[in-house]
This record gives sequence, C-alpha cells and structure tokens, in this order.
Amino acid sequence: MVNDQSSVPCRKYREGGSRDLLVLHNKSPQWNEETQSFVLNFSGRVTQASVKNFQIVHDNDLDYIVMQFGRTGPDLFTMDYKYPICLVQAFAIALTSFDAKLACE
Repeated sequence: MVNDQSSVPCRKYREGGSRDLLVLHNKSPQWNEETQSFVLNFSGRVTQASVKNFQIVHDNDLDYIVMQFGRTGPDLFTMDYKYPICLVQAFAIALTSFDAKLACE
C-alpha cells in the first residue's frame, strides 16, 4: 500500500494544487428589495423558504447549477442534479443539509 500524502484531495487543495480537483460551492443568494430577504432562483422547483435550500455551482459558470435542493412542503424536498456529480453524490450532499441545520428551524 502506497502512503503518498500528496495524493490526498484535501491536502492538494490546501497546498494550492486544485488543478486536478473540481471545486464546487454554494451559490450566494441575492438581496430582494421586494421581500426584504436573500433569495435564490429555483425556477419554480422549490416552493417554500428554508435554511435547507441551496444550489451548488462552479466558479467558472455561476449560472450552471450542478445541484439544487429545497423544501416543497412541510416534510417534502426536491433535489435536482446534473453532470459532473452522480445520484449517490447528490443524495449524500442533500443528507448533509439535514444534519447541520436541525436546530435552525
């Protein structure tokens, strides 16, 4: 077994070697004067405000939404994803939304 610490993705990223990594992040919401709140455009897919709602994008194209997740009812959520992530990755990311934000609602 090779123990090459330079191949660890987190270490590569910290050392500035993210050339071989795809770095995604949450899309920042925009301030809406009408509602006096921060909002994201889910194109009708998300119908209720929630701290669990999010969109994931890449810095190169903030309009290409790789994944979005949001509340549609009291106990209902919707999840949309597309390349470069797969169903398993998207589902795992969606599950993290429940763990960290249980006390927020």
